[in-house]
Amino acid sequence: MNVFCYREMDSFLHKLDPRTKMLVMLMFFVYALMFKNAVLQAAVFVFVLGYAFMGRALDNVWRARKALFSVFVVTIIMWLLTMRGPTRIVWILSVEGLLYGIGAAFTLMIIIITGIVFISTTKVEDITLGCMKIGLPYRGAFVVSTAMRMIPTIAATGATILQAQKSRGLDTDSGNIMQKIKKYVPLMIPVIVSVIRGTSVFAMALESKGFGYSEKRVSYIVIGFKARDWVFTWLLLAFIVLAVFIKLYFKI
Repeated sequence: MNVFCYREMDSFLHKLDPRTKMLVMLMFFVYALMFKNAVLQAAVFVFVLGYAFMGRALDNVWRARKALFSVFVVTIIMWLLTMRGPTRIVWILSVEGLLYGIGAAFTLMIIIITGIVFISTTKVEDITLGCMKIGLPYRGAFVVSTAMRMIPTIAATGATILQAQKSRGLDTDSGNIMQKIKKYVPLMIPVIVSVIRGTSVFAMALESKGFGYSEKRVSYIVIGFKARDWVFTWLLLAFIVLAVFIKLYFKI
């Protein structure tokens, strides 16, 4: 099972500098948090799917469809139950709460999918080097890259342990949702033990290689802004300026 999101492909996004893709992700985050209008957010959501298509990352987005759908539905329900409005649907549910919930749900979808596209089209080594190029110390950049390596590793460990327990007769499909949660809780213990053990081995490996001995780092990977990076960056900056204008002029 391939739990690592990065896929080696010859796409436009794969060729971009990692700093460009970091800026793209930041711009989408800013836009997503700037608006809550359901129509605008839905339009940008379609644009983000096109962005994922450019990086051939739709497969990874599709793999996360269940989690994305759950987040989308839960967000709408939460705002429906908590936000009041003059246009009632039934009981305490209002049209305003529904529309705001849809907008908030699309906001989360934009942020999550943009992050998926970023890690699907950028190597961990490039992320580390990109963080260093923007001024982050190597230790900080190494922490970021290590965290990105550990998350899929933990997921793979959990999946392996779950499959092993199912082969021994563990039934995780029967019962209500609370009963299912109780069945998954004991599986966390071997996952945590495995992660701690792996972290200890990882720390010893770093010490044996003299990690942190010198502040100067030399990388065999060379990155740099090219014409496509500048064009893409300026187009996105223009997009953000337009978004700010819409926000201030139309009071959306």
